[in-house]
Amino acid sequence: MNALATIRQAPGLDRYLELLERRLQEVVRAYPGLLADVGADTLAAGGKRLRPLLVFLSTPPDDRESERAVAGGAAVELVHMATLVHDDLLDAADLRRGRPTVWAEHGEETARAAGDYLFARAFAQLASTGDADAVRILSHATLALARGEALQRRQAFRPETTVDDYLARCSLKTGKLFEAACLLGGVGLGPFGLALGIAFQIADDILDCCGDFDTTGKVQGVDLRDGTPTLPLILAARTDGEVRRALAGDDVPGALERVPATGALEEAREFALRYAAQARAALDGQPDRVSLETLTHIVVDREG
Repeated sequence: MNALATIRQAPGLDRYLELLERRLQEVVRAYPGLLADVGADTLAAGGKRLRPLLVFLSTPPDDRESERAVAGGAAVELVHMATLVHDDLLDAADLRRGRPTVWAEHGEETARAAGDYLFARAFAQLASTGDADAVRILSHATLALARGEALQRRQAFRPETTVDDYLARCSLKTGKLFEAACLLGGVGLGPFGLALGIAFQIADDILDCCGDFDTTGKVQGVDLRDGTPTLPLILAARTDGEVRRALAGDDVPGALERVPATGALEEAREFALRYAAQARAALDGQPDRVSLETLTHIVVDREG
């Protein structure tokens, strides 16, 4: 049985995902019009539903079909979708998961409004449960996302960005929403989610340097083009002047192809593995440890 199949065996998961997809469709279609249509298209593009999966696995087994679990899973996925729409706008990205982005298809104003719509629908889900603590958890994570994006803009085209500063950005932009998903489950898995999210982001940044478009659905080398100092690029820039120049904003043909030769991809993967191990170390005494441990391997070794 492969790693993903192990997680699929978690009791109640298929039913939870069925409830989740139904809820997501209802939520994005709640206010008919252009934004609802764009939201539905974004939803139809698919995704791993990793954050709702974390809500499910972090919820006590007897409560996994509860309103809090379903609303929490829908809310974190909607926030994730909103950030993708806004990220594509900020990055002027043409494709996401092999499909035209909202920005490319509908323009800047619609992309901005669509992201805001998805954010609003996320918080409406949690507010409808009457659970103020859940709203607080997600609001803190959303604030972290905004701070992480601002930090990324400040670090842009700065190859001298330190590894610690990069990891701080990963914590804000990715780790905090993973943490929130685990906290919404209610069994104290926040440290697991935070470490897992950082491992996930490092792996994602490695894929940007070497991933196949047919598998990832994203064009290779976007981070280097945009001057985003990711871990593999920071490490490569330390030993390769051409990569450093490209990361600083110079036009350097072939710079991306030079990254693997520096050993930066392997070194970055070691960081991801360390954070995955840190996530596993936070699982002592958890009831569904097998599925959660399996996730720590999947996020590092995935191809897309």
